[in-house]
Amino acid sequence: MANEVKDKWDKVDIVFRPINGLLTALTVALLGYYTSSVLRQRETRETNERVYTELMSSREQAESGLRKDMFLSIIQTFQRPENVSLEARMLNLEMLAYNFHESLNLKPLFAHMDRAIEGTTDAIRAGYRTRLNQVAGEITTRQMVLLEQVGKKFSRTVDFEKFKASPGGLELDPEKLTLHDTEREFTLSVLEVNPLRRELTMELGVRTSNDPAGMQRRKFHVVYYDFPMIDNTRLSNDQRAAVVLNQFNEDGADLTFVYFPGSYASLKERVSYDEVVQKLRNLGAGQ
Repeated sequence: MANEVKDKWDKVDIVFRPINGLLTALTVALLGYYTSSVLRQRETRETNERVYTELMSSREQAESGLRKDMFLSIIQTFQRPENVSLEARMLNLEMLAYNFHESLNLKPLFAHMDRAIEGTTDAIRAGYRTRLNQVAGEITTRQMVLLEQVGKKFSRTVDFEKFKASPGGLELDPEKLTLHDTEREFTLSVLEVNPLRRELTMELGVRTSNDPAGMQRRKFHVVYYDFPMIDNTRLSNDQRAAVVLNQFNEDGADLTFVYFPGSYASLKERVSYDEVVQKLRNLGAGQ
């Protein structure tokens, strides 16, 4: 009886031994194929990423070179204005404004063009001034659309009759805004009005919650050619505040105040080392 059972198991072993070997070989083959497939996919992905990175780098270098050549060519027209017509200077200012408004302080060039336009005849002056203000308005709108998405804003109207009745200056209604858990109270005061230059001399008061320093003040001038990404006030916690002049007429002026993160300021603005160190400390404390 024992021999019969042994014979049965020997037969089973004889039948299944090749199958086990086949299954083992099949498993090894499948594992090798899967591993090779994964490696090929990884190599393909890494190759594609490397090619994409090289293409993007080459594209950025080409664009940087083009923008550099464009900038040098345009800026020369302002360095030698006696050889360039007013129309050519206006066109070059438009090209500078539309292509470099995030990285250059163009206010001096706008002021220069405004003075050049002032020296022309009435018929020419009206057309060029409208064109100049239109460019400034478009650049301001572009920047404000971005800053309003990441920050906070409020609007104020300056009544010149009320200003004339306020010898010490006209203080506008204050506003509290909160950005990234930092609450501040902002106060705008109009100190002087220059109708000829369409300019307001203002004072900004900033009071930060839980800050023992109290109200901090800054005096500045506002014209049509102040662009918020460039012309702004640096605040603590890497934040910025800017005032934009939307409209100026004989009755009053319309202003927009925007409060936004410093990372959205112009490319020429850099975060101070103290702010960077403080951010790293905060990150370390949160871990």
